Amino acid sequence: MDASRIAVVIAARDEADRIGETVRAVREALPGAVVVVADDGSADATADVARAAGAEVVRLPQAAGKGGAATLAAECALTHDPDLVLLCDADLGASAGRLSPLLDAILAGDGDLAVASFARRVGGGFGIAVGFAHWAIRDLTGLDVRAPISGQRAMRAEVLQVVTPFAPHFGMEIGMTVDAVRAGFHLVEVDVDLEHRATGRTWRGFTHRFRQLRDFARVWLARR
Repeated sequence: MDASRIAVVIAARDEADRIGETVRAVREALPGAVVVVADDGSADATADVARAAGAEVVRLPQAAGKGGAATLAAECALTHDPDLVLLCDADLGASAGRLSPLLDAILAGDGDLAVASFARRVGGGFGIAVGFAHWAIRDLTGLDVRAPISGQRAMRAEVLQVVTPFAPHFGMEIGMTVDAVRAGFHLVEVDVDLEHRATGRTWRGFTHRFRQLRDFARVWLARR
């Protein structure tokens, strides 16, 4: 794998405590890859930390949500003319260095879009938002997926061109899946041992998942 033909896209908001480790882990695993971080209106030093870790940083002065920030980073990544693009969440930390199996799956011809399924479940609520996302993808495409909202994805550049701009906010992953499958691309899921900052059964966690569910419903309605 020629890492110089790979671009990594990361959307981040107020992730100064994790983004540096995430970027360094990706760059160590994929030396020569272009890493683009979109700072989604952070109030902390996310942009400075990401840049110091070796990422190319694009900044949104005001938060646009995950989908909007990732779209900006993807557009920047495509200017480097990559063959493969890897998307990952900003809070993976050192485990971001374990994402190579997604790229391997694409290179092996197993699929055009590879999605990471977390090998270990960490945190979470009662599964309502994820359950809806699973149902929505199956309703819109007939596809039965295990990780409907995983943010860790690898794809060919031509797939990225089809699925951007991403759906707004937290709807980007299910929108991406639906758009790719409807365009005739093949999706494959890969078990990967990853870690992230999970939201538990707290008021903040439930608020986060309500926002996710709202965004998932909007994607489903828009693509019916």
